[in-house]
Amino acid sequence: MATPAVRMFRRLEGLFCVYKPSGVHWKLVRDSIETNLLKGLNATPSQPLPQEVRFLAQPSSETEAPKGLTLSATSVPALSKHPLVTGPEFRNIRVGVGHRLDAFSSGVLVLGVGNGNKTLNDLYRTRVTRDYTLEGEFGTATHDFTHSGGVMERSTYDHITQDKLERVLAMLEGANQKALLMYSNVDMHSQEAYEMAVQGLLGPEGKSAPILTGLRCIHFQPPNFILEVQCLNETQKYLRKLVHEIGLELRSTAVCKGIRRTRDGLFTLQDALTHHYWTAADITQAIRQYHSSKKHRKRSQSPAKKPALKTSEDVTAAQQNKANEEAAVGTIKKLVAETSS
Repeated sequence: MATPAVRMFRRLEGLFCVYKPSGVHWKLVRDSIETNLLKGLNATPSQPLPQEVRFLAQPSSETEAPKGLTLSATSVPALSKHPLVTGPEFRNIRVGVGHRLDAFSSGVLVLGVGNGNKTLNDLYRTRVTRDYTLEGEFGTATHDFTHSGGVMERSTYDHITQDKLERVLAMLEGANQKALLMYSNVDMHSQEAYEMAVQGLLGPEGKSAPILTGLRCIHFQPPNFILEVQCLNETQKYLRKLVHEIGLELRSTAVCKGIRRTRDGLFTLQDALTHHYWTAADITQAIRQYHSSKKHRKRSQSPAKKPALKTSEDVTAAQQNKANEEAAVGTIKKLVAETSS
């Protein structure tokens, strides 16, 4: 019979996401969650101690003369199974991390517990896109493309308008669309490519260079601007370099002031648990919601097929086809008979 801690661990197996704050390494986030999960598992009520039979000496009164040692069978708790002797039931738990965020980025970070680690690996073998918001600032260039790096160059930005910025973004998005088709390894003139494009499945097979599938400006107030990016196989360093290259295309310079991931596959900011909710109970609830949404998504993707209603034209066409088949069979039988004769 499974213990309460084991039953709770089985409910914890799955995927969930948290909100990683800026300035915190992802390993620290994972270690904090592992510690909280171990505390929650080991804090569950323990099972009653098993009983064992012991032969104990019966007490004898002082007035009675000793007639030898008298033993009696008694059921007592097995102290060898006590938690203070055996220690905590769970000493370690494996929490896997999905697509990572560096220390200076924030946003959605997907994690998996138990069998969820296998699901996590399967998830990132598919074409999973991610959304980011990039905060940029014109007029400065640094050695690491961040606003806190060493300044390499300063430039003017008065000539930059939102129309010019959007033209550069459209150019970059078009170039990446060509790269998306190149890495997809599918004949663009085939029916397969058309069906994949309609379903949104057209993309690179396995690992490839970072590809931008969407790029637009959502805020422009020079020297500050904010971009919304949708991409594949990216890194945060690549996104900072992207802001730098946009500044160069506009005959200026730019640095990235912040990166926030707003979506990772199916997980969004609404699903992310903040630091105060990194507990075993809240993570269990988040994993339960993920499983329920996954089942609902499977049902919606495979609707029951209803038989189509036949019109009078369909019935007439079916009767005509049947008549043609019977005539063809009769003709073949006649030719066979003439040949045999």
